[in-house]
Amino acid sequence: MAISGVLRPGYVQVRVLDMAAALEHYRDRIGLDVVTTTNDGRVFLKAYDEFDHHSIILREADEPGMDFMAFKVMSEGALDELHEKLLAAGVPVEEIEPGDMPAVGRRLAFEAPTGHRFELFATIDLAQIGPMVNNPELWHAEPRGMRALRFDHCLLYGDDIDGAKALFVDVLGFSVTEQVVTPDHTVIATFLSCGMKAHDLALVRHEGKGKLHHVSFLLESWHDVGHAADIMSRYNMSVDIGPTRHGITRGQTIYFFDPSGNRNEVFAGGYTFYPDHPVRTWSTDEVGKAIFYYERALNDRFMTVVT
Repeated sequence: MAISGVLRPGYVQVRVLDMAAALEHYRDRIGLDVVTTTNDGRVFLKAYDEFDHHSIILREADEPGMDFMAFKVMSEGALDELHEKLLAAGVPVEEIEPGDMPAVGRRLAFEAPTGHRFELFATIDLAQIGPMVNNPELWHAEPRGMRALRFDHCLLYGDDIDGAKALFVDVLGFSVTEQVVTPDHTVIATFLSCGMKAHDLALVRHEGKGKLHHVSFLLESWHDVGHAADIMSRYNMSVDIGPTRHGITRGQTIYFFDPSGNRNEVFAGGYTFYPDHPVRTWSTDEVGKAIFYYERALNDRFMTVVT
């Protein structure tokens, strides 16, 4: 399938309460590499199997949560086209010139109807130590911690997910892969893909705006999900639920929290999506099985704790 326009998630900036504790979590436990630290104290990290300069940005702040999530687009020309489409749709766009963020070219920033800030960019430097391309070994140095392969997606909570879905589908070219629907046909959760993954962004209806449910990292296999669970128990990390499996996306998963209270996920598996596939729909009476396929029931913490 030829992918044009928006390619994939690029990076996410997460607010943390204590940078030293956050680094121990994201670097030593999840297994990300620190790339650089800027004068304003932000720390930029990446997973070992990512080509881009960075994918996770940590900013120390007074409250946890997400500052913004960014998507990489195909080219500077595609960025211009998406800029025009956003403006034509009545979406205010902030143009950010290079220099505000290490290694990244110009960016377009906008706010979705759910209150979340998103960015689009086309140019980012390659990581100094990224995946090998000539006679490539599996990795430069043996992965550590949970051995995260990449930053994969975010699940966000907000009020106007219908407006946000329309923005991502009609303007930015995403596809709806899966959804949860009430008996009166209200969509309470929607899963969006800009490529062939089961989802690159998920949105859940919530009374407030701009909330982060989780930042997710891809692992290689179900065995690696078990290895991550071993690490969580060894270091007494705060676990929400898992190891288990989703009905939605079919991913194998654990949800857990960073020291600031931001929820993370590590997962493996999931189906391949093509744009001609029908939307997979779950009814609310089966939402427990949709989210936690083995337990077939939700826990209150998973539904209510957001940052």
